[in-house]
Amino acid sequence: MILKLINSILMLVAVYMGFKQGWAMMSGKAEMLEMFGKWEFSKTGVAVLGFVTLLSAVLIIFPKTFVWGNFLMASTILLIICFHLLDKDMKGVGIELPFLLLNLIIIYLQHPFKDGFK
Repeated sequence: MILKLINSILMLVAVYMGFKQGWAMMSGKAEMLEMFGKWEFSKTGVAVLGFVTLLSAVLIIFPKTFVWGNFLMASTILLIICFHLLDKDMKGVGIELPFLLLNLIIIYLQHPFKDGFK
């Protein structure tokens, strides 16, 4: 019971962050365009990545698409980590790493309601 509660909270954090960052990318927030601009992403490219991030957040909510959503979100975070590593920006890696680990932890713990509301 406690583990399901902890996992539910972790899942909500991941979904919230996915919506927050995905919306910031899709709406073309200056910080996002600046960060991705240094890696030569166009505004459209940032918007597409934002859409993928939003989609992954939605997929995490449902038990049948939970793993796919986490996989998509983890892969977008890993992409960002790789770009930070190319720039030798360890601070940027350090900021993104907990979010990657969050997705891996909630995959390990599995969807809290995969067996229904018991």
